[in-house]
Amino acid sequence: MKKLFLIALALVTIQMSAQDRKKMHKKGDRAEQMQSYTPEEMAELQTKKLTLELDLTEAQQKQIMDLNVENAKERKAMMEKRQERQKDKEEKAVSKDDKLKMKNDMLDKQIAMKANMKKILTEEQYKKWENLKKERKEKGRNSQKQRKQIPQRK
Repeated sequence: MKKLFLIALALVTIQMSAQDRKKMHKKGDRAEQMQSYTPEEMAELQTKKLTLELDLTEAQQKQIMDLNVENAKERKAMMEKRQERQKDKEEKAVSKDDKLKMKNDMLDKQIAMKANMKKILTEEQYKKWENLKKERKEKGRNSQKQRKQIPQRK
């Protein structure tokens, strides 16, 4: 009887933790959370994370904060624009030219960010920053693969 009770308890616990994990990875949760922050708050969080990871000086923190504020404002504007398009649903599909323009803009911003970071950071910090970017990219890819492998029930 005790074994049966323990098995049932274990199954209930596993089921509840699986449901919690699904809730954490709901698409749009992160976007909603990020929308609640102002661009300045987002930039401040990013700058503090980089300060901890790269051991930035006060001058570097200020320069990176300015850069992050600018980028956060642009991202926030783009996010709002995208949401407006989705609400209107007038443009169901983005044209090929628009996609190409968006990708080019994104790549231009990445190039500019890289150049700015190279000016601000020391050589050692820059290498560490590059490695952090690669790790985050891999982590994102791995989590996407895991989500695709797990069949989601509705």
